[in-house]
Amino acid sequence: MMKNWQELAAICRTCNCSVQYAEPLRNHTTFRIGGACSAFVNVNSEETLRQILGLCRDRNYPYLVLGNGSNILAADSGYAGVILHLGKDFSQIRQDGTTLYCEAGATLGRIGKFALEESLTGMECLAGIPGTVGGALYMNAGAYGGEMADVIVSARCMAPDGTISVVPKAEMELGYRKSIFRQDGRIILGVTLQLQKGSYGAIKEEMDSLLGKRRAKQPLELPSAGSTFQRPVGNYASFLIDQCGLKGASVGDAQVSVKHAGFVVNTGKATCHDVLELCDFVKQTVLEKTGYQLELEPVIVGDPAKPANMPEQEAVEK
Repeated sequence: MMKNWQELAAICRTCNCSVQYAEPLRNHTTFRIGGACSAFVNVNSEETLRQILGLCRDRNYPYLVLGNGSNILAADSGYAGVILHLGKDFSQIRQDGTTLYCEAGATLGRIGKFALEESLTGMECLAGIPGTVGGALYMNAGAYGGEMADVIVSARCMAPDGTISVVPKAEMELGYRKSIFRQDGRIILGVTLQLQKGSYGAIKEEMDSLLGKRRAKQPLELPSAGSTFQRPVGNYASFLIDQCGLKGASVGDAQVSVKHAGFVVNTGKATCHDVLELCDFVKQTVLEKTGYQLELEPVIVGDPAKPANMPEQEAVEK
């Protein structure tokens, strides 16, 4: 592994991007949960990404792309691989009439604000989701009756071998919380969105209304991964969980929110183990009492079955 670290460090030096070793994932997820990854790279360009993917491919080294970490549950044992963070260096927004090209690291909130300032409608229901547009497309995120599929035109992507292509919406296999990108390994570099010209006042009123509903009904004051369970066909997870009297149920510092039953929140120092044990209890109770089978929505990173530990940080020539 030492050679791999030296090679990764050399790429990062050449490309002038930062890398951290044994970096706790709890520092990079909205749940504030997770052990250390082997290496955490703040990717600053497509060329940097291509070179690191080549190293990972040649050395058979695991890697994972991370945006805002808002739909992630990271294992207490961390992630034995490289985290490729697409953040501020992948956050440009460019406009061409009613079309926006947004790099993958641009947050939905920032895109929504941009659209509002340009009197473009279509982002109102997405603007309050605390994630990046790349992650939102990966999951086909949605809220209040809308989803990414409503505004997406195409995505610019990089394959594991470093080749770049443009994927049209028709090939994305978009569905409820799913897309082709969850299966084929292509990394979303940026997305093209089609919005419509609208009234600044009407757009702002709708955004303010939806953000107000979100603040009033969701436990935004506590760390979480957003909605914890997918919506079962014909019902709502939050309704079923509330119906079963599970608001406030807890394991350690993981708790079913007393404000919104669809959220499991971190009230202090919750672990991944706490969250999964609580979720298993919720799923079992809901199944027994209602017949509905709930499924987790967050992506689990790492192996939750491994005991919590901090990977040994290997010396790396700086």
